[in-house]
Amino acid sequence: MRRIFDDELNQMNAQFTKMGFKVNESILKAVKAFINHDRTLATEVKDNDRDINAMEVDLERFCFQLIALQQPVSADLRSIITVMKASSDLERMGDHAVSIARSVIRVKEEHSKRIPEVEVKIGEMAEVVKLMVEQSIDAYVRQDVQHAKEIAEKDSIVDDYFVSINRFCLKEMAKDPEVVFGGADYILVAGYLERIGDYVTNICERILYLQTGKLEELN
Repeated sequence: MRRIFDDELNQMNAQFTKMGFKVNESILKAVKAFINHDRTLATEVKDNDRDINAMEVDLERFCFQLIALQQPVSADLRSIITVMKASSDLERMGDHAVSIARSVIRVKEEHSKRIPEVEVKIGEMAEVVKLMVEQSIDAYVRQDVQHAKEIAEKDSIVDDYFVSINRFCLKEMAKDPEVVFGGADYILVAGYLERIGDYVTNICERILYLQTGKLEELN
């Protein structure tokens, strides 16, 4: 009986990992679409969000079934609860990727003037976020608390990028009215990436809870 339950827990973890990689792919595509002004890729991100939402629903249903049928306690129950909450964090990350994709479509329609220096910064910021997402999934699979803490510390880098991009855009918008629409979108996109970083930190906190049973803020 225990072996069957362990197999089901492994299946749950595999589904969560698959969802994590799907979300990370969506984030990467959204940022690439924004920087390259690629409306086709942006549309693909929006379409793929349905798969991410379906994965969260399936995973939540699977977790409820485990709780109802297996009546887990202690560490097993913490593991199931952690996946349920972390999958919700992943789903919200996917929503922010869609928001970035919508910015691509909106900018295309408005023919806004671009700010190349900011696009470079957004690309750098996205790279940090991408690594945080990848590493948080890896830390969850290995249940590595120390790695989770190190990942959460990187959120301050993401925050710094957001502040820097925000200030630069506001300065450029004040100098040149033609960049107002584009500058506003840069600020929005940087904000979406900043929030994704916050959700990664949430996952890292859940890894800590999974191992210790204690809730602790890591930023």
